[in-house]
Amino acid sequence: MKRIAYGALVLFVGLGLAGVTPRLGAAQRKAPPGGAYKKASVLFPPLPDFLPGLGTLYVDPATAPAGPYLSYDRQGNLVNTIYMITLKDMNAQKAIAGLKSAPNQRVDHVDAVYVAGHPGLAEPHYHFILWYISPAKAAALK
Repeated sequence: MKRIAYGALVLFVGLGLAGVTPRLGAAQRKAPPGGAYKKASVLFPPLPDFLPGLGTLYVDPATAPAGPYLSYDRQGNLVNTIYMITLKDMNAQKAIAGLKSAPNQRVDHVDAVYVAGHPGLAEPHYHFILWYISPAKAAALK
């Protein structure tokens, strides 16, 4: 039953986010994004500067650990936005609203990945990843 509920949530979030295009500023398309955003590896050691398969992450400390995390490839191009939603919140059937893509980017696809925990969010959670690049390019992030 939980698997069906998680599947429905992933589908709902993915469909809801696919058409979202907030206006966050062209400056965030290149790393570093500026403003209140800080490198996640500085905020949450020993997280590495570059995470293979995701990129270099930046987050506003005021919105951590949920996010959004802006992720950049090695050339400094924005490749995805990540939200981290805990299993505790999902099991409590809390509303998950206001998730947005960044900045004026068209979402190519959405992945939901289970994570047991890591620096910055030790409890089990899902990464909801809004990709702005193709699955092939995402797989090549090394």
